[in-house]
Amino acid sequence: MSAIAAAPDVTLLFGPLLIGVILNTLLYGVMLVQAFLYYSRYKNDRAWFRYLVLYLVIAETANWICDVAVVYEPLIIRFATLEALVVSPLLLRADALLTVLISTPVQLFIAWRVRVVTRSVILPIIICILAIVSLGGGVSVTTMVTLHPNFADFPSFKPEVTTWLVATTACDVVLTSSLVYSLWIRKTNVISTDSYINKIIRLTVQTGLITAAGALLDLILFVVFSDTTLNFMFDFPLSKLYTNSLISTLNARAWREIATEHDAPNVLFEQTASNSRGRSFSLGTRPSVYISQAVVAQSFTDNSNRGKYTLDSDVPLNNRGAV
Repeated sequence: MSAIAAAPDVTLLFGPLLIGVILNTLLYGVMLVQAFLYYSRYKNDRAWFRYLVLYLVIAETANWICDVAVVYEPLIIRFATLEALVVSPLLLRADALLTVLISTPVQLFIAWRVRVVTRSVILPIIICILAIVSLGGGVSVTTMVTLHPNFADFPSFKPEVTTWLVATTACDVVLTSSLVYSLWIRKTNVISTDSYINKIIRLTVQTGLITAAGALLDLILFVVFSDTTLNFMFDFPLSKLYTNSLISTLNARAWREIATEHDAPNVLFEQTASNSRGRSFSLGTRPSVYISQAVVAQSFTDNSNRGKYTLDSDVPLNNRGAV
């Protein structure tokens, strides 16, 4: 009887793909919960905020379906065939493209917030340039995988992958640093306001570092272990990190059923509704939440003494009418 040929070891080929899909699925569930809470709590939020969240949910659903198909194809449809070991799954081609179609809008959104909070033009431009470079890198990776779908060809994509992931990592670091610095210098001796700013700083650092670390680990594993698929453990869930970071930040705002008169405004998103002398200010879309004019005036003073600002507006507080 002839000896049975030993089956090839596919641990480092399909194992990381499976782990990446599992992590992607877990974060997809978290994202759905976050999105449900957002739409339940902020029914009167800005329309384009709500449309952005809807776009992200749709794009993430497409991303999750494609990633599940990436594992399903070789392990079920092409099981025990040589082709499964040589040619990458068909929908793997869409992975990089869908990821940047999710990460880039999130980064551009934060660039807008940086413009509002810092009142700087240079920083948002730098962030936008890095985000667009990242987008181009992701598109080029998808193009290369489409033209050269064999696993053996993946190491030749290092320039495209490096461009994509270095740009997105740098973008995350710049936007996180700029937001943290701009918020830090606006801290005052008002306890309620400072505690709220500290909360937003912690959230900004946590979400920014998570997305930057995910992209960096994806790049390192791809460059160092280019003959394996280890990088996909972080590549598949990468887009979910961006979406969850954005929606969790939106959900970090106090909402009308739990807000109290002691709540300070969310320095990244809230908007002042009145500026009459001696009156309180209604914040954002939550008419039941108020903060005294004294707190607002003291908390949101531009450090160059050019006027008092809410951190959600480009208009000096003392020149604004009712919103």
